[in-house]
Amino acid sequence: MTKPVDDDRHLVARARGGDFAAFEALVAKYERRVYGVALRIVSRAHDAEEVVQQTFLSAIENLEGFRQEATFYTWLMRIATNHALLLLRKRSRGPAVSLDQGSSDDGYSDVPRPQYIAEWAETPEQIASRRETRRLLDQAMDELDEKYRLVFVLRDVEGLSTKETAELLEISESNVKVRLLRARLMLRERLTRVFGDEATRVAPGHDHD
Repeated sequence: MTKPVDDDRHLVARARGGDFAAFEALVAKYERRVYGVALRIVSRAHDAEEVVQQTFLSAIENLEGFRQEATFYTWLMRIATNHALLLLRKRSRGPAVSLDQGSSDDGYSDVPRPQYIAEWAETPEQIASRRETRRLLDQAMDELDEKYRLVFVLRDVEGLSTKETAELLEISESNVKVRLLRARLMLRERLTRVFGDEATRVAPGHDHD
C-alpha cells in the first residue's frame, strides 16, 4: 500500500516534470487543510482564501526548490504560515511577527499557574459534543498570543509532530513543547471558567485531589 508521503513525492516529481494535473492533485489534497490553518491565523474567510491562493502560487513557483528534506505538507504549511503572517502585518501595519526567535519566557520554570481551578460539570466528551464548544474554543484561540496560537494550531489542531512544528516555525523542539504547554493551560483555564462547577472551585496555591 502506498504511503501518503510516497504518494506526495510521486506527485511532486510529476509536477516538476510539467504535469499540471499532478500539481492539481496536490492542491485538491491539501487545499482544505491550508484554508483551515490560514483561517485560524488570520480569522477572516476572505483573507484565508487569499492565503490559500498565494500559498499554492508560491508552491508551484518554487517547486524546484523543494528538496524533500521535510514532507511536502510541512513545506507547504511553512509557505502558508508565512503568507498568513505577512497578511496580518499588512493588516495591522505593525512590526513583523517572528517565527524563528526564541523568547526569554520559553521555559518551564515560569509557566503560569492556573488561576481558576474547578472540576468540569460535564465530561470532556459531553462538552465536546456541544455546539458552543467550538465557538468558545475558536474565540479563546483568537485571544492567545500569536506564537502560542501558531504552535497550538499546528500541533493539536493539524496534528503535526513536535519535530515538524519546530521545522515549520524554525524554532527548537523544546520551545514548541513549552509554547504548546502554555497554550493548553491558557485554553483550559478559559474553558474551565465556562464549564467548571463553581461548587468544586479550588483557590490557586491550594492542594486538591
